Amino acid sequence: MGNIKIAPSLLAADWGHLATEVARVEQADLLHLDVMDGHFVPNISFGPNFVKTVRGLTKLPLSVHLMVSRPSELIEDFVHAGADKLTIHVEAEGDHYRTISAIRDSGIEAGIAMSPATPVGSVEELLPIVDFVLLMTVSPGFGGQAFIPQMLEKISRMRSLAGQLPIAVDGGITPELLGDVAKAGANIVVAGSALFREKQINWNRWQLYES
Repeated sequence: MGNIKIAPSLLAADWGHLATEVARVEQADLLHLDVMDGHFVPNISFGPNFVKTVRGLTKLPLSVHLMVSRPSELIEDFVHAGADKLTIHVEAEGDHYRTISAIRDSGIEAGIAMSPATPVGSVEELLPIVDFVLLMTVSPGFGGQAFIPQMLEKISRMRSLAGQLPIAVDGGITPELLGDVAKAGANIVVAGSALFREKQINWNRWQLYES
């Protein structure tokens, strides 16, 4: 779409009209699916069957964000469901080297995510083996929260640490924030409530081009 990729978060979609909602965002670059287990975060969302259903509705890449305590136990199920990317949290349990290797050995991309209060240095040793980084810009678990302004500086620090590695940001993103997060170093924006609440999505508002 522009020089920043837009990933609509289906957590904010109307699941009662899922096919229609997916069709509404076909102009996006990829779709973002938040999997929550009720332990790592207080909310519960959906599992592999939902991802499989979405896979049948679109050819867009599916980026599955595992906000779960034990991501290593779920890799195979989500790969078979049709995920193109799987993201685990650095705060989750398990051997992250092994989990990330298992994801990539399955033939899909692996990402490492972190919550707002987690220092960027916590993922430094993992950067050489992941395909992208996901920075939460709100506390994980619920949609509709406001972007935490201090995260702009964190994005900049992650960009310095990550080199050319793609950086995704997730939480409270509005069209007005695109320029700021891109300037800080983000390449991919996860957009939920602000995107899906538009009755007619104005994609021009969600595009960002270099001047």
